[in-house]
Amino acid sequence: MQETEKENTSDSLRVNKGIEQPPVISTQAVKKFLNKRKKLLSAQEYASLIQQADISVLSQAITLIESTLNEHQQLATQIVNLCLPHAGKAKRIGITGVPGVGKSTFIESFGVYLTTLGRKVAVLAIDPSSTKSGGSILGDKTRMEKLSVNPMAYVRPSPSAGTLGGVANKTRETIILCEAAGFDTILIETVGVGQSETMVHSMVDFFLLLMLAGAGDELQGIKRGIMEMADAIAITKSDAGNQDKAMRARAEYAHALHLFPPAESGWIPKVSTCSAITGEGIEALWETIDQYFLLISSNGYMEKLRKDQAKDWLYKNLKEELFNHFFEYSRLNFDLEQIEKQVLNGQQSPTQAARELVEKFITHR
Repeated sequence: MQETEKENTSDSLRVNKGIEQPPVISTQAVKKFLNKRKKLLSAQEYASLIQQADISVLSQAITLIESTLNEHQQLATQIVNLCLPHAGKAKRIGITGVPGVGKSTFIESFGVYLTTLGRKVAVLAIDPSSTKSGGSILGDKTRMEKLSVNPMAYVRPSPSAGTLGGVANKTRETIILCEAAGFDTILIETVGVGQSETMVHSMVDFFLLLMLAGAGDELQGIKRGIMEMADAIAITKSDAGNQDKAMRARAEYAHALHLFPPAESGWIPKVSTCSAITGEGIEALWETIDQYFLLISSNGYMEKLRKDQAKDWLYKNLKEELFNHFFEYSRLNFDLEQIEKQVLNGQQSPTQAARELVEKFITHR
Protein backbone atom coordinates (compact mmCIF):
# COMPACT_ATOMS: atom_id res chain seq x y z
CA MET A 1 0.00 0.00 0.00
CA GLN A 2 2.72 2.37 0.98
CA GLU A 3 4.81 1.42 -2.05
CA THR A 4 1.81 2.10 -4.34
CA GLU A 5 1.30 5.53 -2.78
CA LYS A 6 4.99 6.36 -3.26
CA GLU A 7 4.83 5.32 -6.91
CA ASN A 8 1.70 7.44 -7.49
CA THR A 9 3.32 10.39 -5.72
CA SER A 10 6.45 10.01 -7.80
CA ASP A 11 4.40 9.91 -11.00
CA SER A 12 2.41 12.95 -10.00
CA LEU A 13 5.56 14.98 -9.42
CA ARG A 14 7.26 13.87 -12.60
CA VAL A 15 7.46 16.61 -15.27
CA ASN A 16 7.84 15.59 -18.86
CA LYS A 17 10.48 17.56 -20.74
CA GLY A 18 8.30 18.06 -23.77
CA ILE A 19 9.43 20.17 -26.75
CA GLU A 20 12.37 22.48 -25.95
CA GLN A 21 11.42 26.08 -26.65
CA PRO A 22 13.81 28.31 -28.66
CA PRO A 23 15.37 31.24 -26.81
CA VAL A 24 13.53 34.56 -26.99
CA ILE A 25 16.58 36.13 -28.67
CA SER A 26 18.61 33.91 -30.97
CA THR A 27 22.31 33.41 -30.32
CA GLN A 28 23.09 34.78 -33.78
CA ALA A 29 21.15 37.96 -33.01
CA VAL A 30 23.07 38.42 -29.74
CA LYS A 31 26.42 37.96 -31.48
CA LYS A 32 25.39 40.37 -34.22
CA PHE A 33 24.37 42.96 -31.61
CA LEU A 34 27.66 42.61 -29.70
CA ASN A 35 29.70 42.88 -32.89
CA LYS A 36 27.77 45.98 -33.86
CA ARG A 37 28.46 47.51 -30.43
CA LYS A 38 32.18 46.85 -30.82
CA LYS A 39 32.34 48.27 -34.32
CA LEU A 40 33.54 51.85 -34.52
CA LEU A 41 31.57 54.43 -36.46
CA SER A 42 33.15 56.51 -39.20
CA ALA A 43 34.54 59.93 -38.31
CA GLN A 44 31.72 61.57 -40.26
CA GLU A 45 29.10 59.56 -38.34
CA TYR A 46 30.64 60.50 -35.00
CA ALA A 47 30.81 64.19 -35.93
CA SER A 48 27.25 64.23 -37.25
CA LEU A 49 25.78 62.59 -34.14
CA ILE A 50 27.82 64.86 -31.84
CA GLN A 51 26.39 67.90 -33.62
CA GLN A 52 22.94 66.42 -32.96
CA ALA A 53 23.81 66.47 -29.24
CA ASP A 54 23.97 62.68 -28.91
CA ILE A 55 25.59 62.47 -25.45
CA SER A 56 26.32 58.75 -25.71
CA VAL A 57 28.27 59.24 -28.93
CA LEU A 58 29.99 62.32 -27.47
CA SER A 59 31.25 60.19 -24.56
CA GLN A 60 32.44 57.48 -26.96
CA ALA A 61 34.33 60.05 -29.03
CA ILE A 62 36.02 61.50 -25.93
CA THR A 63 37.07 57.97 -24.96
CA LEU A 64 38.67 57.62 -28.40
CA ILE A 65 40.50 60.91 -27.84
CA GLU A 66 41.87 59.65 -24.52
CA SER A 67 42.85 56.24 -25.94
CA THR A 68 46.51 55.51 -26.61
CA LEU A 69 45.77 53.07 -29.46
CA ASN A 70 47.03 54.40 -32.79
CA GLU A 71 43.80 53.39 -34.59
CA HIS A 72 41.72 55.36 -32.06
CA GLN A 73 44.04 58.35 -32.19
CA GLN A 74 43.76 58.61 -35.97
CA LEU A 75 39.98 58.38 -35.84
CA ALA A 76 39.81 60.91 -32.99
CA THR A 77 41.90 63.41 -34.96
CA GLN A 78 39.47 63.17 -37.89
CA ILE A 79 36.48 63.65 -35.57
CA VAL A 80 38.03 66.75 -33.98
CA ASN A 81 38.80 68.25 -37.39
CA LEU A 82 35.20 67.72 -38.52
CA CYS A 83 33.84 69.26 -35.30
CA LEU A 84 36.23 72.22 -35.31
CA PRO A 85 34.11 74.46 -37.62
CA HIS A 86 31.15 73.98 -35.25
CA ALA A 87 33.09 74.89 -32.10
CA GLY A 88 34.55 78.03 -30.55
CA LYS A 89 31.37 79.79 -29.42
CA ALA A 90 31.31 78.65 -25.79
CA LYS A 91 32.61 80.46 -22.75
CA ARG A 92 35.59 78.48 -21.51
CA ILE A 93 36.11 78.89 -17.77
CA GLY A 94 38.94 77.33 -15.80
CA ILE A 95 38.35 76.77 -12.09
CA THR A 96 41.15 76.01 -9.67
CA GLY A 97 41.85 76.36 -5.97
CA VAL A 98 43.69 75.12 -2.94
CA PRO A 99 42.94 71.60 -1.63
CA GLY A 100 39.79 71.54 0.50
CA VAL A 101 38.34 74.66 -1.05
CA GLY A 102 35.35 72.69 -2.34
CA LYS A 103 35.83 72.91 -6.11
CA SER A 104 33.39 70.11 -6.96
CA THR A 105 30.72 71.43 -4.59
CA PHE A 106 31.12 74.93 -5.98
CA ILE A 107 31.01 73.74 -9.60
CA GLU A 108 27.83 71.77 -9.00
CA SER A 109 26.09 74.78 -7.40
CA PHE A 110 27.42 77.11 -10.09
CA GLY A 111 26.53 74.72 -12.92
CA VAL A 112 23.00 74.13 -11.66
CA TYR A 113 22.48 77.89 -11.44
CA LEU A 114 23.68 78.35 -15.04
CA THR A 115 21.23 75.72 -16.28
CA THR A 116 18.37 77.71 -14.71
CA LEU A 117 19.44 80.55 -17.02
CA GLY A 118 19.02 78.22 -20.00
CA ARG A 119 22.72 77.63 -20.50
CA LYS A 120 24.07 74.21 -21.49
CA VAL A 121 26.99 73.37 -19.22
CA ALA A 122 29.79 70.86 -19.81
CA VAL A 123 32.03 70.11 -16.84
CA LEU A 124 35.42 68.58 -17.58
CA ALA A 125 36.47 67.39 -14.16
CA ILE A 126 40.07 66.25 -13.99
CA ASP A 127 40.88 63.57 -11.41
CA PRO A 128 44.47 63.19 -10.23
CA SER A 129 46.06 59.94 -11.38
CA SER A 130 48.31 57.86 -9.20
CA THR A 131 51.98 58.34 -10.08
CA LYS A 132 52.59 54.69 -9.15
CA SER A 133 49.71 52.80 -10.74
CA GLY A 134 48.39 55.43 -13.15
CA GLY A 135 44.93 54.79 -11.76
CA SER A 136 42.34 57.48 -11.11
CA ILE A 137 39.30 57.58 -8.84
CA LEU A 138 37.10 59.47 -11.32
CA GLY A 139 34.66 60.34 -8.56
CA ASP A 140 33.37 63.71 -9.73
CA LYS A 141 30.15 62.27 -11.13
CA THR A 142 29.31 60.92 -7.69
CA ARG A 143 30.22 64.23 -6.04
CA MET A 144 28.10 66.21 -8.51
CA GLU A 145 24.90 64.22 -8.08
CA LYS A 146 22.47 66.96 -9.13
CA LEU A 147 24.47 68.25 -12.06
CA SER A 148 25.30 64.81 -13.46
CA VAL A 149 21.57 64.03 -13.92
CA ASN A 150 20.64 67.50 -15.15
CA PRO A 151 19.51 67.30 -18.82
CA MET A 152 21.16 70.67 -19.49
CA ALA A 153 24.55 69.52 -18.20
CA TYR A 154 27.26 67.01 -19.02
CA VAL A 155 29.90 65.93 -16.50
CA ARG A 156 32.95 64.17 -17.87
CA PRO A 157 35.62 63.04 -15.37
CA SER A 158 38.99 62.33 -16.96
CA PRO A 159 42.30 61.20 -15.46
CA SER A 160 45.15 63.70 -15.49
CA ALA A 161 47.49 60.73 -16.03
CA GLY A 162 50.42 62.67 -14.64
CA THR A 163 50.08 65.47 -17.18
CA LEU A 164 51.61 68.76 -16.15
CA GLY A 165 49.12 71.55 -15.74
CA GLY A 166 46.59 69.58 -13.72
CA VAL A 167 44.52 68.91 -16.82
CA ALA A 168 44.09 65.77 -18.87
CA ASN A 169 46.29 65.35 -21.90
CA LYS A 170 43.44 65.78 -24.38
CA THR A 171 41.35 68.45 -22.64
CA ARG A 172 41.58 70.83 -25.61
CA GLU A 173 40.16 68.24 -28.00
CA THR A 174 37.38 67.42 -25.53
CA ILE A 175 36.44 71.12 -25.38
CA ILE A 176 36.01 71.17 -29.17
CA LEU A 177 33.67 68.17 -29.12
CA CYS A 178 31.58 69.57 -26.27
CA GLU A 179 31.19 72.89 -28.07
CA ALA A 180 30.20 71.10 -31.28
CA ALA A 181 27.56 69.25 -29.24
CA GLY A 182 25.97 72.58 -28.33
CA PHE A 183 27.36 73.26 -24.86
CA ASP A 184 27.79 77.03 -24.50
CA THR A 185 29.61 77.03 -21.14
CA ILE A 186 32.64 74.81 -20.50
CA LEU A 187 33.84 74.51 -16.91
CA ILE A 188 37.26 72.92 -16.43
CA GLU A 189 37.98 71.77 -12.91
CA THR A 190 41.69 71.29 -12.35
CA VAL A 191 43.49 69.05 -9.87
CA GLY A 192 44.60 71.87 -7.56
CA VAL A 193 46.88 74.84 -7.31
CA GLY A 194 50.49 74.17 -8.25
CA GLN A 195 53.34 75.69 -10.20
CA SER A 196 52.71 73.49 -13.22
CA GLU A 197 48.95 74.09 -13.26
CA THR A 198 49.31 77.31 -15.23
CA MET A 199 48.81 75.16 -18.33
CA VAL A 200 45.05 75.44 -17.87
CA HIS A 201 45.30 79.20 -18.35
CA SER A 202 46.36 78.68 -21.96
CA MET A 203 43.12 76.91 -22.91
CA VAL A 204 40.42 78.96 -21.18
CA ASP A 205 38.97 82.46 -21.58
CA PHE A 206 38.35 83.14 -17.90
CA PHE A 207 40.41 81.89 -14.97
CA LEU A 208 38.63 81.63 -11.61
CA LEU A 209 40.59 81.04 -8.43
CA LEU A 210 38.76 79.66 -5.40
CA MET A 211 40.19 80.39 -1.97
CA LEU A 212 39.34 79.62 1.64
CA ALA A 213 39.01 82.15 4.42
CA GLY A 214 40.53 81.69 7.84
CA ALA A 215 43.06 79.08 6.76
CA GLY A 216 46.09 80.89 8.15
CA ASP A 217 48.01 83.60 6.32
CA GLU A 218 45.82 84.03 3.25
CA LEU A 219 48.49 85.35 0.92
CA GLN A 220 51.04 82.68 1.84
CA GLY A 221 48.74 79.91 0.69
CA ILE A 222 48.84 80.83 -2.99
CA LYS A 223 51.65 81.37 -5.46
CA ARG A 224 52.07 84.77 -7.03
CA GLY A 225 51.94 83.31 -10.56
CA ILE A 226 48.44 81.92 -10.04
CA MET A 227 47.28 85.20 -8.51
CA GLU A 228 48.54 87.16 -11.50
CA MET A 229 46.61 84.95 -13.92
CA ALA A 230 43.32 85.02 -12.01
CA ASP A 231 40.51 87.02 -13.62
CA ALA A 232 38.51 86.67 -10.43
CA ILE A 233 38.98 85.27 -6.94
CA ALA A 234 36.05 83.78 -5.04
CA ILE A 235 36.26 83.17 -1.29
CA THR A 236 34.21 80.01 -0.79
CA LYS A 237 32.29 78.66 2.22
CA SER A 238 31.10 82.13 3.17
CA ASP A 239 28.34 80.78 5.38
CA ALA A 240 27.60 79.36 8.84
CA GLY A 241 29.25 82.18 10.75
CA ASN A 242 32.24 82.37 8.41
CA GLN A 243 31.14 85.63 6.76
CA ASP A 244 33.45 87.90 8.77
CA LYS A 245 36.52 85.82 7.94
CA ALA A 246 35.48 85.74 4.31
CA MET A 247 35.12 89.52 4.14
CA ARG A 248 38.58 90.01 5.70
CA ALA A 249 40.09 87.59 3.21
CA ARG A 250 38.31 89.41 0.39
CA ALA A 251 39.88 92.71 1.47
CA GLU A 252 43.36 91.14 1.66
CA TYR A 253 43.16 89.62 -1.80
CA ALA A 254 41.69 92.77 -3.33
CA HIS A 255 44.61 94.76 -1.93
CA ALA A 256 47.12 92.20 -3.24
CA LEU A 257 45.64 92.28 -6.75
CA HIS A 258 46.22 96.04 -6.95
CA LEU A 259 49.96 95.38 -6.65
CA PHE A 260 50.07 93.39 -9.89
CA PRO A 261 50.54 95.02 -13.32
CA PRO A 262 47.33 95.61 -15.36
CA ALA A 263 46.11 92.69 -17.46
CA GLU A 264 46.53 92.75 -21.25
CA SER A 265 42.77 92.25 -21.61
CA GLY A 266 42.06 95.57 -19.89
CA TRP A 267 40.08 93.73 -17.24
CA ILE A 268 40.50 94.53 -13.55
CA PRO A 269 40.28 91.27 -11.54
CA LYS A 270 37.58 91.19 -8.89
CA VAL A 271 37.29 89.42 -5.54
CA SER A 272 33.99 88.14 -4.17
CA THR A 273 32.59 85.78 -1.56
CA CYS A 274 30.17 82.93 -2.13
CA SER A 275 28.59 79.86 -0.61
CA ALA A 276 27.95 76.73 -2.64
CA ILE A 277 25.60 75.49 0.09
CA THR A 278 23.27 78.50 0.28
CA GLY A 279 23.92 79.77 -3.24
CA GLU A 280 24.77 83.24 -1.92
CA GLY A 281 27.15 85.11 -4.22
CA ILE A 282 26.79 82.67 -7.14
CA GLU A 283 24.60 85.01 -9.19
CA ALA A 284 26.92 87.98 -8.55
CA LEU A 285 29.92 85.89 -9.62
CA TRP A 286 28.26 85.00 -12.92
CA GLU A 287 27.48 88.68 -13.51
CA THR A 288 31.20 89.41 -13.03
CA ILE A 289 32.11 86.73 -15.56
CA ASP A 290 29.49 88.08 -17.97
CA GLN A 291 30.96 91.59 -17.68
CA TYR A 292 34.41 90.19 -18.46
CA PHE A 293 33.18 88.55 -21.68
CA LEU A 294 31.37 91.70 -22.73
CA LEU A 295 34.60 93.66 -22.31
CA ILE A 296 36.92 91.31 -24.20
CA SER A 297 34.35 90.86 -26.98
CA SER A 298 34.11 94.61 -27.48
CA ASN A 299 37.83 95.46 -27.29
CA GLY A 300 39.03 92.67 -29.62
CA TYR A 301 40.90 90.72 -26.95
CA MET A 302 38.66 87.67 -27.35
CA GLU A 303 39.87 87.11 -30.91
CA LYS A 304 43.50 87.40 -29.83
CA LEU A 305 42.87 85.06 -26.91
CA ARG A 306 41.49 82.30 -29.13
CA LYS A 307 44.43 82.64 -31.54
CA ASP A 308 46.84 82.35 -28.61
CA GLN A 309 45.01 79.23 -27.45
CA ALA A 310 45.30 77.66 -30.92
CA LYS A 311 49.00 78.53 -31.10
CA ASP A 312 49.69 77.01 -27.70
CA TRP A 313 47.76 73.89 -28.72
CA LEU A 314 49.88 73.59 -31.88
CA TYR A 315 53.23 73.81 -30.09
CA LYS A 316 52.14 71.51 -27.29
CA ASN A 317 51.24 68.83 -29.83
CA LEU A 318 54.45 69.46 -31.77
CA LYS A 319 56.51 68.78 -28.62
CA GLU A 320 54.47 65.67 -27.90
CA GLU A 321 54.92 64.31 -31.44
CA LEU A 322 58.69 64.93 -31.39
CA PHE A 323 58.93 63.30 -27.96
CA ASN A 324 57.05 60.20 -29.12
CA HIS A 325 59.07 59.92 -32.36
CA PHE A 326 62.33 60.21 -30.44
CA PHE A 327 61.50 57.29 -28.15
CA GLU A 328 60.21 55.23 -31.05
CA TYR A 329 63.49 55.86 -32.88
CA SER A 330 65.60 55.16 -29.79
CA ARG A 331 64.02 51.72 -29.29
CA LEU A 332 65.02 50.72 -32.80
CA ASN A 333 68.41 52.36 -33.24
CA PHE A 334 70.31 52.71 -29.95
CA ASP A 335 70.25 51.63 -26.35
CA LEU A 336 68.74 54.52 -24.43
CA GLU A 337 68.92 52.59 -21.16
CA GLN A 338 72.69 52.22 -21.53
CA ILE A 339 73.11 55.98 -21.94
CA GLU A 340 70.81 56.51 -18.98
CA LYS A 341 73.04 54.27 -16.85
CA GLN A 342 76.08 56.35 -17.82
CA VAL A 343 74.31 59.45 -16.54
CA LEU A 344 73.26 57.74 -13.31
CA ASN A 345 76.80 56.48 -12.74
CA GLY A 346 78.24 59.95 -13.30
CA GLN A 347 80.09 58.99 -16.47
CA GLN A 348 78.59 61.95 -18.33
CA SER A 349 76.33 64.85 -17.48
CA PRO A 350 72.59 64.84 -18.29
CA THR A 351 73.10 67.93 -20.45
CA GLN A 352 75.81 66.30 -22.54
CA ALA A 353 73.85 63.05 -22.87
CA ALA A 354 70.68 64.85 -23.93
CA ARG A 355 72.55 66.87 -26.55
CA GLU A 356 74.21 63.77 -27.99
CA LEU A 357 70.92 61.88 -28.12
CA VAL A 358 69.18 64.71 -29.98
CA GLU A 359 72.10 65.03 -32.44
CA LYS A 360 72.00 61.28 -33.05
CA PHE A 361 68.25 61.46 -33.61
CA ILE A 362 68.50 64.37 -36.05
CA THR A 363 71.53 63.05 -37.95
CA HIS A 364 70.27 59.54 -38.55
CA ARG A 365 66.61 60.24 -39.27
